[in-house]
Parts: sequence; structure tokens; C-alpha cells
Amino acid sequence: MPLSAASNFHREVSLRIYWIKAEAPRRVLALAKHLGVNAECVEMDLITGGLTTPGYVALNPNKKVPTLVDGERVLWESSAIMAYLCIKQGSDMWPTRDPDEQVEVLRWISWNDCHWAPAVAPFYFEHIVKSTFGIGSPDVESLKPKVANLRKFAEVLEGHLNGRERVACGRLTIADFQLASMATDWREAAMPFCDFPNILRWLDGLAHIPAWANPW
Repeated sequence: MPLSAASNFHREVSLRIYWIKAEAPRRVLALAKHLGVNAECVEMDLITGGLTTPGYVALNPNKKVPTLVDGERVLWESSAIMAYLCIKQGSDMWPTRDPDEQVEVLRWISWNDCHWAPAVAPFYFEHIVKSTFGIGSPDVESLKPKVANLRKFAEVLEGHLNGRERVACGRLTIADFQLASMATDWREAAMPFCDFPNILRWLDGLAHIPAWANPW
């Protein structure tokens, strides 16, 4: 969608990222910071309806974040935004020059979206989202039936990370940021990861990356 469709919302910017303090914007902001992207980061007010204003809806009809505006280009969906930022910065965190590596990163992004994210999301919502946006206390009882599904996919990731520091390609890629965006808060979210040392080692390694540790 051309930027002109939302010309009353903001004018004459080169690169802008709209965000709230949540998991999908976290990975985009962390990547932008890690790559040294020169961007204006605009925090939206979820509570007062900032995502439903006509100007923002013209940019992102899903009424969600993140959204990237770079000149006439408007992108939503965090994985697409991360890939775009890597291309723009010439970073192989999205490996455009090696099709095999690109497929490997895509596999783990897809696994996250179809399996891992749905498994960790209930814990993240109850303990992190509710607290962040002041929408009530965590319903701990509702999480008990979710433990088995989380452990099922944690076992997959645990086995894959055996002998590996990163999720794909033997180095930091956007797959790491995609998979870790909710799991990084495992302690606060009471995710049952204590039996998965490889996952904890991987998350601890990401925590030592300054942009990941403090993306906001």
C-alpha cells in the first residue's frame, strides 16, 4: 500500500517502525537495533485505540503491530519486516545468497508460527501481556492443561539445540529472534523449561546480545 494512502498520518519519513511492548515488535526492534538501522520507532497506544485510527488502519488493515514504513513501501508481519531489514542492511541473518540456508531459516520460522508460538503464547499472555497492559491477574489454573503441549514442542527444540548455539545455519539468524520472542520471558511467564538445558543455554546466549536484552 502506498504511503500516500495514509498521508494524513505521517509525512516525509524515510524509515519508521510502529510498535507496542509485545513479542512480535520486540524481535523487529531488536533486529533493527542489532543491525544499526536508522529508524524512527513510534510506540502506539494500544489502550486508547491507537491501532484503530483511520491513518494507522490505512497502513496495517490488521490493526496490529509491528508495521514498517520505508518511503513508499509499507510492510506488516514481523518475519517479512525482519527479512526486509536484513536485505536493506546486507545482513545474512536472512540468507539471501544461499537458498539452502534460506530454506532452513524459513523452516524454523514456520515451525515457530505453527507449533512453538501457540504452545508458549498462553503462558506469555497470562503472565506478561496481562501485566504489561494492566488487564488482570494471571489465570494460573488455565495454564495447567497447556503444559503438556508446551513440553511436546520444547522436546523438539531441545533435541535440535543439542550441540548447537543457534537455531539455524550455525549462526545468529532471524529464526533465533522469532523463536525467542516469547520464550525469553520464560521465568516471569512460568514456562516449564527447567528440564530443557539446551533451550535455557540458547536463551541465555541471546540475552548476552545487547540489542536483544534491551530492544525497547
